[in-house]
Amino acid sequence: MFEAVAFYLFAFLTVVMFSITVFTKQALYALTSLAAGMIFISAFYFILGADFLGAVQIIVYTGAVMALYAFAMMFFDTTRDVKEHTRSPQIVFLLGGMVALLIVIIFAVPIVSENITANYPVAEGVGNSQAVGIVLFTKYLVPFEVAAVMLLVAMVAGIVLAGKKMDHSLTLMEDEEIEFAEKSNEKAVS
Repeated sequence: MFEAVAFYLFAFLTVVMFSITVFTKQALYALTSLAAGMIFISAFYFILGADFLGAVQIIVYTGAVMALYAFAMMFFDTTRDVKEHTRSPQIVFLLGGMVALLIVIIFAVPIVSENITANYPVAEGVGNSQAVGIVLFTKYLVPFEVAAVMLLVAMVAGIVLAGKKMDHSLTLMEDEEIEFAEKSNEKAVS
């Protein structure tokens, strides 16, 4: 019963988050909801008993989205167009409290419940994380290190590229100056 309720809850939340990602016009809202959707996907792994894959989902994919978030903040001045209009802060506080309570319940139920057991337990004495770690750091050590170096190079390249466009801050400029800069860039491209 718990697994079915959790599955439908996380399925609904995942679809909602990815729908926000697709349909919003604000880049920061899209990236935030994309990160939340990735976290909700990791919940499916936890429900299935694949704790290591759930943690990797959070660390790798949500971490990658957060790196994308940082690059978006560096490349685009997206905060200029964001205007928050919270009509009722009490509703925001209530919804935030409900989400926090839901997360506490989700993490507390498996600890409290003794009825939840794995259908297909792994070999005795070796946990899920240990088995994946042994394979990852023996058979797949070189591809793992190459992927780490590639991510580091991509991060440094993104920082270098963002640094070249930091001559003018759009948040400190007036609207007329921004329009003039955009028109001069269009003329330079033509």
